[in-house]
Amino acid sequence: MADEKDDPVAIRIDKKLKAISPISSNCCIFKVPNYLRKVNEKAYEPEVVAIGPYHHGKHHLKPMEEHKFRFLRMLLNEMKQDVTNYVMVMRGLEDRARKCYAEQIGLDTNDFVEMMLNDASFIIQLIRKFAMTTVMDDPFFKIGGFHNLLCRDLLLVENQLPLFILWKLFGMIEIPNPDIFRYITMNFFAIILPGKGCNRDSLKSIMEIKHLLGLVNDCWQPSESEMVAYRKKTKPIEWSFMHCATELQEDGIRFEKADGSSIFDIKFENGTMKIPKLKIDDHTECFFRNVIAFEQFFPGRSLNHVTDYMNFMDCLINSSKDVELLRRRGTIKNWLGNDEVVLELLVKLVGKPVVGLD
Repeated sequence: MADEKDDPVAIRIDKKLKAISPISSNCCIFKVPNYLRKVNEKAYEPEVVAIGPYHHGKHHLKPMEEHKFRFLRMLLNEMKQDVTNYVMVMRGLEDRARKCYAEQIGLDTNDFVEMMLNDASFIIQLIRKFAMTTVMDDPFFKIGGFHNLLCRDLLLVENQLPLFILWKLFGMIEIPNPDIFRYITMNFFAIILPGKGCNRDSLKSIMEIKHLLGLVNDCWQPSESEMVAYRKKTKPIEWSFMHCATELQEDGIRFEKADGSSIFDIKFENGTMKIPKLKIDDHTECFFRNVIAFEQFFPGRSLNHVTDYMNFMDCLINSSKDVELLRRRGTIKNWLGNDEVVLELLVKLVGKPVVGLD
């Protein structure tokens, strides 16, 4: 009888066990699970630019790679430096950066370092030059709607660099002021936000924020008074008891547009529901899907305000008549066309209240 240690199945399993890479506690950039992706796969896929390793090298994204090098050259010329120092800094961050990704990365050390530098310099230069209103001098970026497309891609869950890489590069170019970094970053992404709510006095330190999507989620939030009330919530919201807008109107509830400081600052006063304006356009579904996915990846977070907001809107809107009512009251700005399209978007986006996040 053969030695049990020589059993081929045992040997094969042992090799597989040894090949498994440990998942770091610093892991913060995930691939979207199939149960979310299958509803609308395109909402999680970049259209024009790959950031990070998950979509790196995809054929339809390669045209932007040359522009990344152009932005890097622009940075080096501005700083009057060669690339060596920047490469060495990225090499020092490689191991820490790799541990931020949940999936195994197929890039070798040199390719990974080059990717980090090109992607980081592209993002930082975009944000800086936009703040100086010079980036749009580039003919490539004068294409109609291209700024929106860039914002869309840069806020995808899978299309992220760890924020500490961006912060490190920013600090090599500018005085490392977190408030300025937040301000110019949110200024760049403001075009894609579907409503007001830019709190640039973030509650987190810059080193606690995981990536650009996390920064936008951290800054785009309820006003301070609403945040205080939100944190006092002791149990999950029971969405099933809420009626849709037309039914509430039949019961005597009025609706009007609120001029609150945040899209999330919804109030009910004297029989009137006051709702800040929600802008719905071609990128709204993609933006909300990725922010909600981010909130679900971190279930221990104390604030899942975007998910709760979309659950609220999903309950409020059950038919195109609900959309029409809210649109006429000025609480929905519809750039998609008819009310049925907005209804379809919201039904697909949430469908049912997302549970288990509290």
